[in-house]
Order: sequence, then structure tokens, then C-alpha cells
Amino acid sequence: MNSATQRIRFQGPAGVIEGLCDTPEGMPIKGAAVISHPHPLFGGTMQNKVVQTLAKAFVQNGWRAIRFNFRGVGESAGTYDEGRGELADLMSVIAQSRAAANELTGSLSTSIALAGFSFGAHVTSLAVAQLACDLEAIAKLDKVVLVGTAASRFQVPPIPAELHDKTLVVHGEVDDTVPLASVLDWARPQSLPVTVIPGVEHFFHGQLPLLRSLVSRHLRD
Repeated sequence: MNSATQRIRFQGPAGVIEGLCDTPEGMPIKGAAVISHPHPLFGGTMQNKVVQTLAKAFVQNGWRAIRFNFRGVGESAGTYDEGRGELADLMSVIAQSRAAANELTGSLSTSIALAGFSFGAHVTSLAVAQLACDLEAIAKLDKVVLVGTAASRFQVPPIPAELHDKTLVVHGEVDDTVPLASVLDWARPQSLPVTVIPGVEHFFHGQLPLLRSLVSRHLRD
């Protein structure tokens, strides 16, 4: 956590949700980006290096980046709920983050971006599917970033066609936690592009700067 990172708290359906917020300096704020971490039962937290890399990319491109711990992780109340409660946590954080960004920018139409890594990408896709049922909410969703999407472990919903141009899916070629084939099988029926990084495994060891560059490029488009 750097000196500019603020500790924040959200009120979630299971109680307090612990979070961190980074705000860009010297540039207009484009909106609020909410980033979800890997599986809570396998050491996933908002301090994960991939999650931190995503936050840095968003901040460098003018987004207020919010990371948070799912229920039962760190100081967040509750217990692991196989994605159901975690989706409720995420939806609560999205609503509160957008309200805070609206207040900060003095606008009622602040954009939202969603990003997630591994299990967090799965929960993010569930949130996108839920937001797609609300025309006003989906209109405010400006960017989606899914990294190491856990398609071999969970039933990941498709990304709505109208969001394909706003969505970046990144996966490592030699991911031994979530095989690339499972992500391609998920993406193929949707004709959803997947950016594959050759020789990279699940946690992007040695290639986090490249991941940040790819995400930044997507955010500038």
C-alpha cells in the first residue's frame, strides 16, 4: 500500500467490508473502478499483486480505484459463500463507490469500471450480468477487465454483446490453475476476443508490467 492509498469501509449485506482506495492526482477523475480479488479460500485478498497491478493501471488512466476484501477475508465480516454472497458484496461496493465518485466529481452520471482476477473475474462477470438487467446501470458501465477468468472452476456467464468492445479478457498461455482452453471454450460461443500472453502462468510472474500496459491500452481506447 503506498502513501496515497486510503483505507475505507463499506457497509455490506454481511456487515463491514474492508477496502482500499487510490485516487489519481493532477487529472480529472473519469469514474470509479471496482476491482475484485482471487478466491478467498486460497489466499486471495485485495493485496494480491495482480489486483494491485490492475489498480495502478486504472489510477494512471484517471480512474479512482477501489479494492476490497470479500466477506470473511481480512477485516470484512461474514464467511465465504461460493460466489453468491461475494456477488452481493461486490454489488454493494459498486453502489457505494459510484455514490462517492458522484459526490467527488459533482456529477450524477459518473462512469463505473469493473475488473477482477481469477475468482474475482468470475464474480465480476456475475455483476456485469446483473447490471445488464438495468438499462441505466449498464449505460454507466464503461470498462470491464477480466484476468485469469476462473472458467474451469465456475459457471461464468457470457458478457453481453453490447459490452464486448468495452471488455478486455487477458489470460496466460500456460496457466495451470485455469487452463487457457477453458477460457477459450467460454469465449468462443460469444465471439469474445481473448488476449493471450505467451509463456505466462496464472499469477503473471515477471509479466505484471506487461499486464498493466495491456490494461492501460484498453482504458485509453
